[in-house]
Amino acid sequence: MCMGIPLRIDRVEGIVGLAMDGQALVPVDLSLTGPVPAGTWVLSFLGAAREVIGSEEAARILAALDGLRAVMAGGTVGDAFADLEASGPRLPAHLQAALAAGRTTG
Repeated sequence: MCMGIPLRIDRVEGIVGLAMDGQALVPVDLSLTGPVPAGTWVLSFLGAAREVIGSEEAARILAALDGLRAVMAGGTVGDAFADLEASGPRLPAHLQAALAAGRTTG
C-alpha cells in the first residue's frame, strides 16, 4: 500500500521541489502538479506530488499519521481522527445519490 505524505515545498528547482521530511530535505517530483510556489503543501506518494492540498488538510493528514505511529508503538490513537469521528460515516456522492433516490440494492 502506498500512503500519501503531506510535504510543504521549501524551494523549487525546475520540475523538482525540495521539502523537509522530518530532519531531511527530500526531492519531490512535481511533474503531476506542475510548478508550485515555495510554501505550497502537496500530497506526495513515493516522492511524487500527486496533488496540491491546503494547510488544514495537511494538518489533518499529519495528525492521522501521528495517530497511526502511536498505535504501532503500543499507544493510543488519541484525537488523531477527531475530524472523522465528528462527521460520522459518509458515502461517496454517487452512492448517496442512489440512496436518496431509494435505490438500496444492486
